[in-house]
Amino acid sequence: MSDATATLSPKFKDALEFANSVHAGQVRKGTSIPYVAHLLAVCSLVLTNGGSEEEAIAALLHDSLEDHPEKVSAAEIEQRFGPRVMKLVVACTDTPADYAGGPKPPSRDRKVAYLGHIRSAGAEGSIVSLADKLDNARAIAADYRQVGETLWSRFSAGKNEQLWYYRELVAAFRQAGVRSPMLDELEGLVNELSRLAGNAIV
Repeated sequence: MSDATATLSPKFKDALEFANSVHAGQVRKGTSIPYVAHLLAVCSLVLTNGGSEEEAIAALLHDSLEDHPEKVSAAEIEQRFGPRVMKLVVACTDTPADYAGGPKPPSRDRKVAYLGHIRSAGAEGSIVSLADKLDNARAIAADYRQVGETLWSRFSAGKNEQLWYYRELVAAFRQAGVRSPMLDELEGLVNELSRLAGNAIV
């Protein structure tokens, strides 16, 4: 790991405080867990898998445009944290560039577009997206082991749509040329979820 990554700058602290303020009061779906826990987990995955400080900052901010466009804009992220961080955050966002809150476009349309972006981004631009999806899959699998089929009611898209999306994510990352222990773990979790959900009595 490079010295630049080992020593994080004041800009990282600024990003951490900014992300905490943007997501203040938000919790993970169906839980009382502060949403910042997810952002910290994604950031940790990025750093422990060789990511740069800019990628770690993007990890902290990756849901800001999608979840809170009323609080933050791509232009503000670029001004505060630089163009690469902004591009990485935009790449993790599945809402349109002009999204300003309210109802989102249909889930399937957003997911298909996001999958296409992963395929075209290549391995170099995928670490934040991959860390995000891995932490989400870890949470889904852990919660499924505890609550079973009731888990799927937390999501606007149901079980079949969720399982389809995660299988397609694995395929998209593979097609983009990503090689990472994170992707291997994601694939294992998706296979586990597919098996558990397929064996469930509904």
